[in-house]
Amino acid sequence: MIASETTTMISLGQHPLSALTDGELDLVLQLVLASGSLKDLAGVYKVSYPTIRARMDRLIERVRQIAGGTSSDPMMQLLADLVERGDIAVPAARAVRDLYRQQIGEPK
Repeated sequence: MIASETTTMISLGQHPLSALTDGELDLVLQLVLASGSLKDLAGVYKVSYPTIRARMDRLIERVRQIAGGTSSDPMMQLLADLVERGDIAVPAARAVRDLYRQQIGEPK
């Protein structure tokens, strides 16, 4: 998305961030308050750096999808949820993701 499209969306009251959940907005707020430091953000949420990195990657992808007007892939959403809850390790989730993408013919 280019800046002029974002400006148009904001003027129409459709800023991509307005579509985020309260939890996602809280993560954005805490990231800003932590001056962008994922290490500090992990401390705020009392989780490991890989866990907060995975959560941020999920949020970044969600914002990209919202801004681009595309819907999320349920498999990617499930993997992100499992990582966030600690039910699956990040390397395992990446392996599943890569295999899934290979199966559906999507590039890594």
